[in-house]
Amino acid sequence: MIPVIELRGAIPYGVVAGLSVHTAFILAVIGNLLPIPFLIVFTRKVFEWLRTKSERLNRMVEKLERKAEAKRDIVEKYKFLGLMILVAIPLPGTGAWTGALVAAMMDMRLKRAMPAIIVGVLVAGVIVTTLTYGAGALFS
Repeated sequence: MIPVIELRGAIPYGVVAGLSVHTAFILAVIGNLLPIPFLIVFTRKVFEWLRTKSERLNRMVEKLERKAEAKRDIVEKYKFLGLMILVAIPLPGTGAWTGALVAAMMDMRLKRAMPAIIVGVLVAGVIVTTLTYGAGALFS
């Protein structure tokens, strides 16, 4: 559930902690997806509230909004596929939290954003698992 680390760190950590690859994959996907509906629905309201609390928080909100704006073009251009790819690429600056942030900044409805983010998280999970443990680990 932690931003930046998301399932990229959760899958290897889960296996090191003694979980099977399958269990680590499933728990990482669920943990990665749990906060996403709340982020999509409440991010703008929380940002508005944070702006009123301090200049430092306002700068943090502005930084996050710039990050979302930088990723907006791919989502606007490719719609579902763009948001899914943004979430699926397991690199820093991408992932479900970033996808939820972009969706929130675009005023994207939950029912439109959530399927793309779910598919993106599943693809990212397969990529991370395959790169970490090999293709056979997921399908054995």
